[in-house]
Amino acid sequence: MFHNLFEGEAVAEALEIIRTQFPMALWETFYVTVLSTLFAVIIGLPLGVLLVAGEKGGVLPLPPWLMKALNVLINLLRSVPFLILMILVFPLTRLIVGTVVGTVASIVPLVIAAFPFVARLVEGSLREVNPNTVEMAQSMGASPFAIITRVMIPESVPSLISNFTIAITTILGYSAMSGIIGGGGLGKIAINYGYYRYKYLIMFVAVILLILLVQLFQTAGTKAAVRSDKRLKK
Repeated sequence: MFHNLFEGEAVAEALEIIRTQFPMALWETFYVTVLSTLFAVIIGLPLGVLLVAGEKGGVLPLPPWLMKALNVLINLLRSVPFLILMILVFPLTRLIVGTVVGTVASIVPLVIAAFPFVARLVEGSLREVNPNTVEMAQSMGASPFAIITRVMIPESVPSLISNFTIAITTILGYSAMSGIIGGGGLGKIAINYGYYRYKYLIMFVAVILLILLVQLFQTAGTKAAVRSDKRLKK
């Protein structure tokens, strides 16, 4: 399988592909991952807040049937494998983007796959907030919106950043998988050359770049979480 991996012809061809195609593929992977994470957070953050604030005994209790429906929806979307989900949302992707193939089109299934995951991560972060702090705000007459925006979310910022870092690295892995159905980026190159054409050196380079991107996102997220942690500043 790998006996001719570093032969002169294979190396020369790999270097040419790296020079001509990898810069754009790296950029596509980066911006698709960042945009998908941004949209997933925009949708998932409010849902995660509702999962905590809307439960019985929360700061903003919602009807039980609504909470049950919300939990079922999130659990349902989280349980569908990403490759199957990409195919299931083809109609929605075509409606929003106009096509189901390409780098931009892959953002739609990435967001749909990621926002339930983000919602659960946000739920976990908010549950770490000291309930005494919330009760103190309630006793002072703060409104539910004020408690959420001025107490619960600010108190959980370090945990939220850490969890969003987990989300962006997970979405990065999903973005590579989208290459199977025509998504762009490093995943497309790894599949088209490494899998279909047996050019494993190119596949290895794509995998190494994906690992480096994960390290980049993880390092940046960890530093941001540490800087935002008030406990470490005392």
